[in-house]
Amino acid sequence: MSNHDDKLSELEVLITHQDNKIDDLNEVVTQQWKEIDALKKYIERTTAKIEELQNNINEAGADESMSVTDEAAANKPPHY
Repeated sequence: MSNHDDKLSELEVLITHQDNKIDDLNEVVTQQWKEIDALKKYIERTTAKIEELQNNINEAGADESMSVTDEAAANKPPHY
């Protein structure tokens, strides 16, 4: 019976080790999803800013066409 007890103990150790690894992997996946969500929000904000700049350029029309650089310079924060 000692052989069966040894096998059972080995399996219990293996299962415990696998459970710990699964918990570790779950934490990593959860953190990655948080980062992905933050990056998606950043992309949405950046896209909205680009669209706003494009709309401003389009509103300037043919009479005063501004480049993206000129538009950014015109809208720079006051601390520059």
